Amino acid sequence: MKTDIEHDMVYPIAGEELKADGNPDGQAMTNGEDSGAGVAHSHNNSKFSSIPGWGTDLARNRPRNMQPEEPHPIGAQEPLAEQVPKVEVFHSTERPGLTPLFGTSAPPSGMSGLLRRMAYKQSENDIRRWLMLLFSDRVNVVEGLGADLREGKIPNVFEEMGLRAEWQYNRAGLMRKAAATAVVFGLAAYVMGKRRR
Repeated sequence: MKTDIEHDMVYPIAGEELKADGNPDGQAMTNGEDSGAGVAHSHNNSKFSSIPGWGTDLARNRPRNMQPEEPHPIGAQEPLAEQVPKVEVFHSTERPGLTPLFGTSAPPSGMSGLLRRMAYKQSENDIRRWLMLLFSDRVNVVEGLGADLREGKIPNVFEEMGLRAEWQYNRAGLMRKAAATAVVFGLAAYVMGKRRR
């Protein structure tokens, strides 16, 4: 049952019975009948039949309870075998073991793997853990570029970083980023040059 508080009118859900105050006998009406008091509205109005989907919620000789007699079981019917790690998989120090499911497509390797291994020895509430994980991601990007060069593939950094799209759709933003990067590198070079003197 839906109530329109602003106009104090009650609209029944399709097929639901409604007792109308305007009905002197107090008999039940369905939403297909009109009391004349504006409480129930007719769904047989032809001016609405052109609207796509109009009347799809009307009861058309279907049972009120749409549940199947015997509900189908939900979820796995038998216990699933635990996933066995074939590569090194890190887990939090707050957990006694691995989660039931885990990814193995990118096992830890190189310097980034070493940093991740150190990070996962820290507690989750330790900022060092998260900083090491962020740094290991950046190191992994550089390792990926080196792996591409070793395989004879020259990485297209301009394309892979989305700079062509940035140049095409957000040129002003790209220029601001480039200027900010130049300022940071310029200041770093200035400070390092001053220290050498």
